[in-house]
Amino acid sequence: MTEERGVEALRESGLAHEIVRHPPVNSLEEAAAARGVEPAAVIKTIVVRRADDDYVFVLVPGDRTIAWPKLRTLFGVKRLSMPDAETARDVTGYERGTITPFGATRAWPVVADERLLGRTVSIGAGAFGVSATVDGDELVKTLDASVADVTD
Repeated sequence: MTEERGVEALRESGLAHEIVRHPPVNSLEEAAAARGVEPAAVIKTIVVRRADDDYVFVLVPGDRTIAWPKLRTLFGVKRLSMPDAETARDVTGYERGTITPFGATRAWPVVADERLLGRTVSIGAGAFGVSATVDGDELVKTLDASVADVTD
């Protein structure tokens, strides 16, 4: 089961976390309320394609979006794209909306927006309605994430 894989990977990572389960939500505001955090602390994990069979996880605060020019500059490339839902599932093992670096089928590199630092955040744990509340600094360390300003 996907949820078990994400939660188990979190447990195995050694990252201090609290699993939060909630019913389906329809907006960022509902997700934040269900998780007990502010909208900016709800972390979206976005899969970005850099090249054939080369992807990266980008961790984005809920109230922000990827700044494509900043991300292209960070990687030194002219083109990046988001895979379709089927490809995202194939390269991560998760459905869109449940994607997390924890328990993904491949350990793609992680880039975390700098706004994750110095705060408590909530990241998906591999299934709809399942998340983990964690310290942003420890999340970055645990995932060995690069930190940069990559959002608007």
